[in-house]
Amino acid sequence: MTALPEIAIMVEGQNGLNWPRWQRMAQAVEALGFAGLYRSDHFTNAEPPDKDSLELWISLAWLATHTRRIEFGPLVTPFSFRHPVFVARMAKEVDDLSGGRLILGMGAGWQEREHRMFGFDLLSLRERMERFQEGLEVVSRLLRSPDRVTFHGRYYHLEEAILLPRPRRPGGPPLLVGGNGPRRTLPLAARYADEWNGVYLPVERYAALHARLDALLEAEGREPAQVRRSLMTGLVFGRTDAELRERLGGRDAAALQARGLVVGTAAQVADQVARWAEVGAQRVMLQWLDLDDLDGLEALAQALGLG
Repeated sequence: MTALPEIAIMVEGQNGLNWPRWQRMAQAVEALGFAGLYRSDHFTNAEPPDKDSLELWISLAWLATHTRRIEFGPLVTPFSFRHPVFVARMAKEVDDLSGGRLILGMGAGWQEREHRMFGFDLLSLRERMERFQEGLEVVSRLLRSPDRVTFHGRYYHLEEAILLPRPRRPGGPPLLVGGNGPRRTLPLAARYADEWNGVYLPVERYAALHARLDALLEAEGREPAQVRRSLMTGLVFGRTDAELRERLGGRDAAALQARGLVVGTAAQVADQVARWAEVGAQRVMLQWLDLDDLDGLEALAQALGLG
């Protein structure tokens, strides 16, 4: 059997996350042997009901000083309501606090409801991606360049800007670009990213995008090995067949798997995750929606041979 990729946990920060749940989750993920803990950056859900939503960067600052081993970060923090100067500044401080364990995931923004509720301009898709590219340029130059940065774009302007102190990690935390778009997102990953994160991708589609990214990296004059490959996807896990049927709630397991989700009991989950490793995924972030089910999380860790 192919060796498993690194396994991390991803939680939806707008779906009931509060301090007690976050603290318990972080401690469990660290103790159970998972490689990392990642979370979304949203004000609320795309559809009601509205639930607890713990602020992303404050929660990561806490995580930096209350864990010792795991990598962590946003999947992803959007420039639609996060100015890239603040993203760069917060990221370097949180990374320094953690001893160099932050992975800085950035995105363009997508969820219309939260932008409407809180008065942020999401923009059209084309404009959103243009703003995303400018944001990536600003963050990468502020973190990576030892010189002062001057940049004049449509959305952001810097004049002889520099962030001090400089990041302890040379170049700051690794930059992650998440998304599946072959025409917009992958070229940005090839230009700026240290890690590309695919989202909800079946194995065959992941393999095709992986190969596409290789070609784009070569066109940028970069080696494919310079960019780590990861995947974030959904999970329906049951310790027994009966529990799995209950968690499926009438949904068809094969149909979910065809959409890229991991579905099954212990051996099935391990087998499915290994398939992404066969086509180049080095880390898989499994979405854990039940924030109170730490017993299930422990069972998952055992199923995957972690610890």
